[in-house]
Amino acid sequence: MAVSSTFSGAKLERLLINSCSSPSASSLRACSLSHQQMKAFSKPNRGRRAFAQRTGGVRCEVAQSDAINEGEKMDPSKASALSALEQLKTSAADRYTKERSSIVVIGLSVHTAPVEMREKLAIPEAEWPRAIAELCGLNHIEEAAVLSTCNRMEIYVVALSQHRGVKEVTEWMSKTSGIPVSEICEHRFLLYNKDATQHIFEVSAGLDSLVLGEGQILAQVKQVVKVGQGVVGFGRNISGLFKHAITVGKRVRTETNIAAGAVSVSSAAVELALMKLPESSHATARMLVIGAGKMGKLVIKHLVAKGCTKMVVVNRSEEKVAAIREEMQGVEIIYRPLTDMLACSAEADVVFTSTASETPLFLKEHVKDLPPVNSEVGGLRLFVDISVPRNVGSCVSDVEGARLYNVDDLKEVVAANKEDRLRKAMEAQAIIAEESKQFEAWRDSLETVPTIKKLRAYAERIRVAELEKCLSKMGEDIPKKTRRAVDDLSRGIVNKLLHGPMQHLRCDGSDDRTLSETLENMHALNRMFGLESDISLFEQKIRAKVEQSQK
Repeated sequence: MAVSSTFSGAKLERLLINSCSSPSASSLRACSLSHQQMKAFSKPNRGRRAFAQRTGGVRCEVAQSDAINEGEKMDPSKASALSALEQLKTSAADRYTKERSSIVVIGLSVHTAPVEMREKLAIPEAEWPRAIAELCGLNHIEEAAVLSTCNRMEIYVVALSQHRGVKEVTEWMSKTSGIPVSEICEHRFLLYNKDATQHIFEVSAGLDSLVLGEGQILAQVKQVVKVGQGVVGFGRNISGLFKHAITVGKRVRTETNIAAGAVSVSSAAVELALMKLPESSHATARMLVIGAGKMGKLVIKHLVAKGCTKMVVVNRSEEKVAAIREEMQGVEIIYRPLTDMLACSAEADVVFTSTASETPLFLKEHVKDLPPVNSEVGGLRLFVDISVPRNVGSCVSDVEGARLYNVDDLKEVVAANKEDRLRKAMEAQAIIAEESKQFEAWRDSLETVPTIKKLRAYAERIRVAELEKCLSKMGEDIPKKTRRAVDDLSRGIVNKLLHGPMQHLRCDGSDDRTLSETLENMHALNRMFGLESDISLFEQKIRAKVEQSQK
């Protein structure tokens, strides 16, 4: 709209606080704008689904200028100009507060950004609650979640304003990672509402993974919900989105069998290493696995599946290695502490790294003095790093006799298995489209929640008032049983009268009622019962945000 640049960001927020929350009743006057007046100052935004069907005026209290005091005179032309300015401000404020909150994903993945950038942006799981709190502290962010894995760093938010929300989150990402905003913008992707919903459903189903159909991402999506439980900011919309994504991930894997024969990042790493080794050395190559967490354990399992019967595992403690050894009967798994890492590397032909270390374990100076490997295994020591942040510095590639591969190099392996799973992915997309429709219907139905609450409160006020009148006429010595019977009668009448309107305010995808019909019903009830007299829901949210930031 024409005035959006004038009243954007902090200016508009100050307008909402100063124009609608003046403490002195004597300095307030009500200004009510009709649709005709609003059209004079702003054009309708057809690109947004908002409460455009409202027909009632918008009431807002605007503080008068200090020059307009009781008994003071003002030039009529100045008064007219002031009135026009107030109307313009109110129009801008009203347009902004009627905008619907948007679900937005701001992300960088293996498809859009190199590992060097993703590792700087990566947020450890233990810090997700802190990140959510910081994101929700931004002026235009209501809810947030973080999905940070070796292949992606994605932030999901509910934003009061798409443009301002994206700007604030991008600046936050820049501040926490040290990467310039311009560089993040070059590699990021932005998705809104339905597109954001479809994206997380595809992610959970394994359709957006480097390894199509891989199962580990579903566990990571589940972890987002687990960590988010009880965290302020992991609210109804975002938690509902991720919980639905888990359902979609499970359903896709059950109904399409997309994960059958699919490889994980860990198995792709093993496949890549074997592709680079001479086939004759597959059974004799000396394998070293650094890290015995989830990824490291999967590497060990896939090595065993490929016929490896002996390997060395370096880990911080022996407990996890002992558990793996117990599970892998008949395989010689030798434990070594982290202090022996370089010594073990000197005796290995292939080194897999999968630890949570935020600093590199191997740099050029660590590798250049390692003894050369046997020509039977190709004369090259392979470093296969599947960690983000990376465990092996890129400078290791400069060392003669060493070759380094990271998660971005696994595409070579994945390409071979892709065609079969692409057919299954088409089946999965049909499921995702169906589930996306259900989720959007559920989220759309939330727009009517304030009306439902206000209508119930309105009816309850009338019921209580009439009940008190009735009981007062019946005298003070009414038996408790009679009093309770009258109370139950009044409740029953109200509930039966509200049942029809309430049914027509719900649109959860379970019937043929469309969203537009539901919103028409909502606007009709708002007009009939005068439920729009309260301050708008989003105006309350914006005020709360600004007040919080000013503390």
